[in-house]
Amino acid sequence: MASSSVRPSTQGSSPEGDVARRLLDSAAVLAYDPAVEVDWDTPLDRDCHGASPEWSTLYGTAYWQEMTEEQRKELTRQEAASVASTGIWFEMILQQMVLRDVYAKDPTSTEVQWALTEIAEECRHSIMFARGAEKLGAPAYRPRRWATELGRVFKSVAFGEAAYAAILVAEEVLDVMQRDWMRDERVVPFVRTINNIHVVEESRHMKFARDQTRKQLAGAGRVRREINSLVIAIASYVIVTSMVNRKVYANAGLDEERAVAEAKANEHHKSMMRSSCSGLMEFLASCGLLTKPALVFYKRAHLI
Repeated sequence: MASSSVRPSTQGSSPEGDVARRLLDSAAVLAYDPAVEVDWDTPLDRDCHGASPEWSTLYGTAYWQEMTEEQRKELTRQEAASVASTGIWFEMILQQMVLRDVYAKDPTSTEVQWALTEIAEECRHSIMFARGAEKLGAPAYRPRRWATELGRVFKSVAFGEAAYAAILVAEEVLDVMQRDWMRDERVVPFVRTINNIHVVEESRHMKFARDQTRKQLAGAGRVRREINSLVIAIASYVIVTSMVNRKVYANAGLDEERAVAEAKANEHHKSMMRSSCSGLMEFLASCGLLTKPALVFYKRAHLI
């Protein structure tokens, strides 16, 4: 485990500064270098899953019952790689939004220093995910073209609570599934290590995103809340529906069209997504961000 020698600034006494200072203290004590923490050298153990089988988009379907154990393991490896690739895509969006938010702020403040620390951690995560997907024997899965272009617009125009709440959604959804994967002895060890690193460090990012969402909403009027609640919901829908690329099925040796159809109708996976997001939905509701138009997109993404 690598720990930072940079100590946080002692300036500032605002509540957000206090949160940032605690996060900086945490990062100074508990931070990882994936280049040395993850076992990159041991060959891939194909007797292991890439993710907990219960999180597979086909788990519980008729197709899953017909698959061999080897096919199930290969599918979970491809799905884990797709989730990692989606994580890289959104982490790049996140980094740009955070950097834009602190661009003209006081760099001696703990808030800005924490934001830069978070960006540094996200850079390491992206490299870690890329190496992990490659080791799983997967191609570079990318979001659909329309999702990529929407992300390009979103990262350029989103600000305030729209940016930080969308960041929170992506991090919370990944957090719950990765907590399961990192404890599951059926999952290949290097993936469990990757998930553990991400869970530990993302817990700090989620605290900051929640704090910033509340801060940015302070004094926000009804119209602003209505608009940004819808923006956040649309962003959440795009993120969640981009997690598993349809090409994972063909790359696992399955009939792509049948697999896509059964995955879309899979009530087990929908239930897993809803249960994983219960805490997130409670937070958004407490912030007044679960408006009726927003609920349409959360329901379509099976987050509520």
